[in-house]
Amino acid sequence: MLQLEKISLALGDRDLLDEISTLINPGERIGLVGPNGAGKSTLLKIIMGIQEKDAGSIVLSNEETLGYLPQDGVDPDFELTVIEEVETAFSEIFDLEEEVNELQQKLAETDPESEEHEKLLERYGLLQTKLEASGLYTLRSDVEKILMGLGFKESDFSRNTTEFSGGWLMRIALAKLLLKKPTYLLLDEPTNHLDIESLQWMENFLNSYEGAVIVVSHDRAFLDTITNRTLALRKGKMNDYSGNYSFYERKWEEERELLINAQKNQAKELKETEEFIERFRYKASKARQVQSRVKQLEKIDRIEVEDELANVSFSFPEPERSGQVVMRLENIKKSYGDNVVFDGLDYEIERGDKIAVVGPNGAGKSTMIRILAGIESIQGGERNEGHKVTTNYFAQHQAEDLDLKKDALEVMMSAGSNEKESRLRSILGSFLFRGDDVFKKVKVLSGGEKSRLALAKMLLSPANFLIFDEPTNHLDMSSKNILQQALQQYEGTCVIVSHDRAFLDPIVDKVLEVQTNRVRTYLGNVSYFLDKKKEEAEAQKNSGASEQSKSTSSDDGSLSRKEQRRIEAERRNKISKEVNPIKKKLEKVEKEIEQAESRKNEIEALMAEVDFYDDADRVKKTTLEYEQLKMDLTNHYSKWEEYANRIEAIEQELV
Repeated sequence: MLQLEKISLALGDRDLLDEISTLINPGERIGLVGPNGAGKSTLLKIIMGIQEKDAGSIVLSNEETLGYLPQDGVDPDFELTVIEEVETAFSEIFDLEEEVNELQQKLAETDPESEEHEKLLERYGLLQTKLEASGLYTLRSDVEKILMGLGFKESDFSRNTTEFSGGWLMRIALAKLLLKKPTYLLLDEPTNHLDIESLQWMENFLNSYEGAVIVVSHDRAFLDTITNRTLALRKGKMNDYSGNYSFYERKWEEERELLINAQKNQAKELKETEEFIERFRYKASKARQVQSRVKQLEKIDRIEVEDELANVSFSFPEPERSGQVVMRLENIKKSYGDNVVFDGLDYEIERGDKIAVVGPNGAGKSTMIRILAGIESIQGGERNEGHKVTTNYFAQHQAEDLDLKKDALEVMMSAGSNEKESRLRSILGSFLFRGDDVFKKVKVLSGGEKSRLALAKMLLSPANFLIFDEPTNHLDMSSKNILQQALQQYEGTCVIVSHDRAFLDPIVDKVLEVQTNRVRTYLGNVSYFLDKKKEEAEAQKNSGASEQSKSTSSDDGSLSRKEQRRIEAERRNKISKEVNPIKKKLEKVEKEIEQAESRKNEIEALMAEVDFYDDADRVKKTTLEYEQLKMDLTNHYSKWEEYANRIEAIEQELV
């Protein structure tokens, strides 16, 4: 077992970790969560022994091992190929193999009747048993299996590590770690450098992993899929929840509501006590009671409720309406040297489309959206922008274009949106720039902070076509929720490259799959796309059944009437099987819309009454409910449209 005993660490006058204690058992699946800056990455480093602590201890038995994947900063040997670099994780096994081979040679050269031969033979037997138990003989196939699961092609194995970007080097480091199979696997944002296919493979791998997994991630779907326990860091303290992230979120909201009520009651009591002290401070007959109340005040542990971003909202400036066709790509040709990315690509985007771009890394996702943004040259074909289309493009590298001399607030003010300073500070707050952080100069910001600032600045421009390349990589859960809600309500067109399903699903209505030299569109969200891909893979496995169907055809090769009726019945059954569950969801959403619309009408009638605004508490409560209803209706209509599109797509595919 891995035991943390009263781990403490202070940064200046702030307790980052305040006597953190917990017990982690082998085989557990734990999500380590909390707002940015809460100390999640620091705690992992303390467990690994690469970060000093002020107090406390880490207890781990000698038989157990730790493995750690940092967010970045991996340092491979650039003289090695990919497979050689991965195999460095097993240098001890290869040293053992070399020693066994040397013993074999000595045995062959030593007199079989000698005492030395007997000693060598005994040593050889021990090492050979150890070598067989080490997994050497399945090692190469395991290496290849994990590398391919993480998105590497067989042709990549012999390529030098210098040929790969930072994201791919992180995958190599991850492969080495997974192959070593430590008892406790510590992963810090492991999904940032994965595409959706590799992410699914990773989930399956971790779900069957024998050791314990402790993961820091802002990917809700990933956490929900692999974890069954959540450790939440907030203000130096850690709370333990026996469920995945969604379970934790529900429980935390309940706890926070109770905390808010307790804070209100305490504030009321404090006010009454302070008023008593003030009223009788100079009255001799009440002196003892006053002193008692003063001491009582000094001893009270004030209840603090952490500010949440959930109540911060952001909406895009209303853009000018574009033409029906926003972008048309015709016969696009794009290559990098001998690497042909697109040859004859045609694609059209219509007003109001919200498209997720997915596909394996290296297939051309980023190239595709840079072509859409007009910043990538093409060797052939035409890129035609629609009528009155204004485009805004966000990519991680844009953070480098920020003015280093300005602070965060000045960068926002220079965007020319004419927003008030208070509003700009609220927007910066939603992207994790709180308090005096808004006065930080760009030159001292971290890479993640620069990316968040570049994203916040971009969102101030009233464009009707938004293009994002991995916008959520440096956002925490609250910030992602704010951006997600804004994109749900956005009336323009957007294209998003991201692997974050929980972020994308409520936003997008189309999925554009980019594969080598071809694209394919799915009418639905990312979960629908993944379901269809799974069905297609299963259908491909069962394609041998088509051979059997040939025997049922008539002599001239055409199907008999009986067989035609059977196939038609199967088609209808398949449509019903796929469509009926979605229809039930559609009907449920329609009822929710009806109820929400009815309640909204009731509130509007209430607000129209003459004496409505006489009761301040009622006004506040009713207004909050009204705003929530409007947001709920937006979500309901989005779901309704998604389900309707999916039903239509299924029926068209199976006709």
